[in-house]
Amino acid sequence: MKKTGCKTAFIVDFLIISLALFSCRSDKKENTTETGNFVQISRENPSYFQLSDGTPYIPVGINLISPSGKYRNNPDSSLYDFGQWMKKLSSNGGNYIRVWLSSPFWDIEDQKAGLYSEEKAGRIDTLIKMAERYNLRIKMTLEHFRSLTEEENPQPWAVKSVYHTSNGGPLDSIRQYISSQEGQKLFIDKAGFYSSRYGSRAVFFGWELWNEMNAMKGPEDSLFFMWNERMLKEVKKSFPDNLVMQSLGSFDTDGVRSLYRKMTLLPDNEVAQVHRYLDPGAPLDLCQMPMDIICSSAVEDIISYNPGKPVILAETGAVESRHSGPSRFYSVDTAGILLHDILFAPFFSGSAGAGMSWHWDSYVDKNNLWYHFGRFSEAVKNIDPVKEKFIVSKHEAEGLRIYRLSGRKTVLLWLRDKSNTWETELRDHQPPRIISGIRLDNGLTGLSSPAEKIEIYDPWKNIWSDAEAGESGIALPGFRRSIVIRIVR
Repeated sequence: MKKTGCKTAFIVDFLIISLALFSCRSDKKENTTETGNFVQISRENPSYFQLSDGTPYIPVGINLISPSGKYRNNPDSSLYDFGQWMKKLSSNGGNYIRVWLSSPFWDIEDQKAGLYSEEKAGRIDTLIKMAERYNLRIKMTLEHFRSLTEEENPQPWAVKSVYHTSNGGPLDSIRQYISSQEGQKLFIDKAGFYSSRYGSRAVFFGWELWNEMNAMKGPEDSLFFMWNERMLKEVKKSFPDNLVMQSLGSFDTDGVRSLYRKMTLLPDNEVAQVHRYLDPGAPLDLCQMPMDIICSSAVEDIISYNPGKPVILAETGAVESRHSGPSRFYSVDTAGILLHDILFAPFFSGSAGAGMSWHWDSYVDKNNLWYHFGRFSEAVKNIDPVKEKFIVSKHEAEGLRIYRLSGRKTVLLWLRDKSNTWETELRDHQPPRIISGIRLDNGLTGLSSPAEKIEIYDPWKNIWSDAEAGESGIALPGFRRSIVIRIVR
């Protein structure tokens, strides 16, 4: 395989140096990716993560799968572009990204089965250096393909053609890849390559076996789960200090409920993940509801299985019917109401972190919405979910959906205007109303005794204000769309 030349190596080194020189707030934060501070599941409260030194870790991030292809023939420019997204995320409080190692830009096995490209591996080296620079944890997704030929699957992005016999590969079907020793060895050997090159490192949030593996055609459920049970164990052997997990396709039909339950409850699947989108063509009516309900209901479903592990809405966003493209509403969502709900609704419904959006380039970056990650981070700053042991509840009053996390010392409430949705604001172009004169009843806050301190955060203005609870409740300032209340007992 062609190796990175001196010129490319120099440019990559210059890239790292340039990104370091021009980094902003993220460089001032304590960098925990370079100190052996691993992401772990809390033993005290396994619904949440913490770092190995006990520091709380609330994942705040995005699916940042690969460069956009704008510089298709210039990997150095693509890496620089990718680094700029990472910088913007980090400078706005982000601490997590997800990358598909199997996407064409990173795929080390791009010419022949079992042969790994040093040039592509060098790109991954640069990715890791940038993540460490910006204090971002990476969820490394190992594979995503759904077939070995386009005849089996007309989606070129989901085909692994180098494995097929017609291209000199050892396999004739995706089922053979899953069921045969030769096919399984391809997966194990690639994980072993990454293990020998990187090992378990604090920069890795964890290792995900596959993107939406149930979307492949062929393997029956018994074979599918037999493979997953084995590979979860195998990848954990390769990365004993990192989390290992698996993902399934969008939870957009009742037909996948049993599959989700079984995958969630696999003992070696360390993180319970769910994908769900705003999709006008989805069979499940929930997928056409307001965005906060789409997100919160997905988390609530997985929590209802009592998984005893953290739950993450790992992929979400808005699409045209049946994922035929990014949503038409992205172009008018310049305020980022969809992203706001994606970030806030899961955590306030019991997730271990913010929701993770797709469409990082065509929506988030295009509309310059990175500041929303900072607004979520601001709303939950200095919160330790492990110690709080939050009890989750949801209520409706005063035209609001009230999401409540009641902890040992802190009560967090996220209030969402029911009359403001993607339909009213993005489809019908109705501006959000000003909500004023509301006094939130003390019963809805969960307060049974006077509070030590009450603060109100407006995430649309990035303003904190103090409040007091009178006999008739907490008087709220005027706001649009949503507001956060933090009560210290």
